[in-house]
Amino acid sequence: MPDKNAPTLILGGGFTGLFTALHLSRMHYTRPVYLLDKEENFAFKPLLYELLSGEMDSHQVVPRYEELLEGNAIRFVHGMVSAVDLPGRRVQLASGLSYAYWNLVLALGSCAGYFGVEGAREHSFAFRTGDDVLSLKRHLRESLQRAGQTEDSTERRRLLTVAVVGAGPSGLELASTLADWLPGRYRQLGGDGSEIRIVLLHRGSEILQGDMNYNLRWTVHQSLPRHVVPIELEVETQVTAVRPDGLTLNMRGTSEDLPAATCIWTAGTQAHPLLKTLVPEEQRDKRGQLRVTPTLQLPTFPEVFAGGDCAIDAEKPLPAIAQVAYQQGYAIAHNLKALSEGHPPVAAEVHLRGTLMKLGVGEAAAELYDRYEIKGHLGHLLRQVRYLELLPTPIHNFKATTEWLTDAIFHRMEKAQSGHPDHDV
Repeated sequence: MPDKNAPTLILGGGFTGLFTALHLSRMHYTRPVYLLDKEENFAFKPLLYELLSGEMDSHQVVPRYEELLEGNAIRFVHGMVSAVDLPGRRVQLASGLSYAYWNLVLALGSCAGYFGVEGAREHSFAFRTGDDVLSLKRHLRESLQRAGQTEDSTERRRLLTVAVVGAGPSGLELASTLADWLPGRYRQLGGDGSEIRIVLLHRGSEILQGDMNYNLRWTVHQSLPRHVVPIELEVETQVTAVRPDGLTLNMRGTSEDLPAATCIWTAGTQAHPLLKTLVPEEQRDKRGQLRVTPTLQLPTFPEVFAGGDCAIDAEKPLPAIAQVAYQQGYAIAHNLKALSEGHPPVAAEVHLRGTLMKLGVGEAAAELYDRYEIKGHLGHLLRQVRYLELLPTPIHNFKATTEWLTDAIFHRMEKAQSGHPDHDV
């Protein structure tokens, strides 16, 4: 048993972990709180598309944890967790440091799932962190520059082809952003923007199947050919290999090669590898997520809470989205505060408030409470406001909101002056 003054450790600084820490600080939680993450910057994942396109800046989308936690009684520890001893209540870092804890919050998130596809991990880009965005932007810039210098039309076509694997929400939002943004970048280099190809590859027969955004599928489908360059959607297409110069596809039973200089992998996730070392298999679901009680505690270790992508309440499964993780962070903080005061924890209450999808630069679709659908630039404004409300800490929220609203106002003024008003439905 650790010292009674041992801290509460939060492993993972995503939405669940960070907001657990911030809510604990606002609740005047008396026990020390340490937030551990392998990155130095928080990644506001729903807005990484805006970071890619330049619609928002890095200080808004991927702020440093030290900035976000300034003025809060939270200690940030930058490091990689290598092991967790639940019976001994101790966390080991790859650096050799270790920390005892009184309570533990597991908010490790998920990892990209490559499902054994040859070369996928080595030759495709992920899109999960600020560093991923920077790496992708650098690669795309180099590909466009090389395309502008080559006289070989076949090689130029390969350099200008981007394959996005997976037509779930992430793949659709990313492909839509690229289809609006990348042609302009190529034109700036003197190229023909219409030569850009965005190919969206989907294993299933229908986009958004089984996803909470399913009701938006027709709106999304209608938007695909309307971008600056149309998105080429290939369904019932399985990627069997990824190479530096392209992909091998199984298209309805026929093997095909797709020459492409860029492959971006958004085709699913898998549980964090550390989870399988914590509890027996029967205490995890088929995807490897930790089974938790309605209070978000581990059944056999009630001093341990878990939320976000790494946990599931079998009685009330929820989608792995920002609004769920945010609310779970509050619920975990509330229960930690209750336990510290001798009160029992209560079941987490999570309310889904609708769905939001980015459909290109300055465009989005939103469905609110299964009743109202809003799309176009008005949908974009609504999506931005909803996500800006979630930005960590009031100061950061205020800065980002002020800067973004100023840009939005000038955007509308420019459209009005040019005689091209917004057409929102």
